[in-house]
Amino acid sequence: MNRILSRIFVFAVAAGIIVCATSCNRKFNPGTYQGSAPGFGGEITVEVAVDAGKIRSVKVLSHSETQGIGTPAVEKIPPAIVKEQSLAVDIVSGATFSSNGVINAAKAALEKSGTDMVALTRKKGTAAQAKVSKTETYDVVIIGAGGAGLAAAVSAQQAGAKVAVLEKMPRAGGNTIISGAAYNAADPARQAVVPMNTANEATIQQLTSKPPKDEYERKWQEAVKKQYADFTAANKSGLFDSPEWHMLQTYNGGDYVAKPEMVEIFASNAPKTLDWLIDTGMGFTDEIFTVLGALWPRSHRPVEPLGQGYIKTTLAYAQSHADKITILYDTKATELIVTNGRVTGVKAESLDTNYTFNAGKGVIIATGGFAANKELRQKFNTQWPDLTNAGTTNHPGATGDGLVMAQAVGANLVGMDYVQLLPMGDPVTGSLSGNIEKGVEDRFFVNKQGNRFVDEGARRDVMTNALFEQQDSWMWVICDKQSYPTPQTKNNFNESIEDLIKQGRAFGADTIEELAAKINVPAANLKAAMEEFNAGVDAGKDKWGRTLWRIKINQPPYYAGARIPTVHHTMGGIEINAQTQVLNTAGQVIPGLYAAGETTGGIHGSNRLGGNALADVHIFGRIAGTRAASGN
Repeated sequence: MNRILSRIFVFAVAAGIIVCATSCNRKFNPGTYQGSAPGFGGEITVEVAVDAGKIRSVKVLSHSETQGIGTPAVEKIPPAIVKEQSLAVDIVSGATFSSNGVINAAKAALEKSGTDMVALTRKKGTAAQAKVSKTETYDVVIIGAGGAGLAAAVSAQQAGAKVAVLEKMPRAGGNTIISGAAYNAADPARQAVVPMNTANEATIQQLTSKPPKDEYERKWQEAVKKQYADFTAANKSGLFDSPEWHMLQTYNGGDYVAKPEMVEIFASNAPKTLDWLIDTGMGFTDEIFTVLGALWPRSHRPVEPLGQGYIKTTLAYAQSHADKITILYDTKATELIVTNGRVTGVKAESLDTNYTFNAGKGVIIATGGFAANKELRQKFNTQWPDLTNAGTTNHPGATGDGLVMAQAVGANLVGMDYVQLLPMGDPVTGSLSGNIEKGVEDRFFVNKQGNRFVDEGARRDVMTNALFEQQDSWMWVICDKQSYPTPQTKNNFNESIEDLIKQGRAFGADTIEELAAKINVPAANLKAAMEEFNAGVDAGKDKWGRTLWRIKINQPPYYAGARIPTVHHTMGGIEINAQTQVLNTAGQVIPGLYAAGETTGGIHGSNRLGGNALADVHIFGRIAGTRAASGN
């Protein structure tokens, strides 16, 4: 017995030594320490308090991380460090740069405490926990809590349904919350203050007089001709626009491979859904602008930065109707449940639970596109150079999960080879952040030689192809004080020009020659490019065929920001009909299954116009929610 007890004691001591190797023997010089490190939006400063053997607290004192995108890391990482007594904590999904910024700032602080940093950064082992099984029943189950999924949740509840939203990420928002947020819709009231020029008139004339592709285009052309004749006869001020003109540009801009009936539903519902968003609580400014690749000034700018306003609005509605709308985060849908040929539910899993969600009326797939799935986008890519290692503007959850689940139950996929690239990626991350342009009409592009090389108001694929032909596929966006009246003026991504310059992501100068020196391009070429652009403003045209003009670039300080091609949007996806019902490979409806947003195909064709995505996800999300709630 003594020998047994002795062995137990030895094993206990040994176990204690093993356990304490990562915590008990840590020694700190007691006190409070500060450290800083770069995050996604700028410097993050952290304060860490320790006693002789323990980390007592971790506080973020200052940061510039984006609300709803980087802030989850600011909130979650500090308590995780205290709980684990380690810097080897999990990063927050979708906020990698912000997570690492907080961790590295805490590390910089703890290095001042005299502790063993090797032990502090060693990852602990974790024991696997058995999952429990759970079954829940709702009227409508929605996969994805981005713009489309939340719009569907709101409209389904408004139609009387009890709704569950499953989100695999730890937060809502998807690509919507990190988007540039422009929403395209014909809006004569707001467009009344936008000047109409001869280039605009020529664009209308060109597109309405060409031989029509089909009866849809012929019908829209005739409508626009009459509308424009009435507009000019009435001597109306401002810019002409209408849903039919939006249809024509969307259909033509996508090379006529979109389903025209879907284009018609899209453009005719864009103004109505804009009003629905406003009625739900969404704020827009009165300013109409032209977002990159929109082809016409009909882009609406939200009051909130990025796409935060859309998500805040629909989330606030969901929270105020929590008895009818349940949102589960960190819950990944894995499989659609089919009963007698009808989709009746979803299987999903969280960290500790295997779920079966029964859907009495319908299931909506709103999982977004697949631009963050390198293997999948390269598999279907036929248009671009190898995309395997290309950056993307998308959040990390945009991996095409919904496509896989839909295909498993027979859904048809359309347009999968139509992958949209932008010429507007950050040279380091591929993201849209740091982009200094405020609107198409107020800037121009030059390459590394300081020369213009493309119509800067053209389609996105046209501009990106032109950029690939330039040295290092690199360009500079050039603008002036008119875009940034003060150093604190912010871009479309809530970043001030002052901060971008401090971070080395933009450059400013009082003369064009000084700016040329800072970005290492020939001054004579950059000056000539600016003069050429300004001459185009006067003439309303230039050798590049540009049609979108507003102001000359001639007021210092001048600004420049670097951009490269980046993967932005996937136009292909699940085929749906006008009621957002999913179609199988025989063109028949799959009962009980709906889809909306970037996970669908056939709406934009081969090229999506800039500003059409935010309209798309809310229009068809709204339709899907109402339709699914009906059970038909």
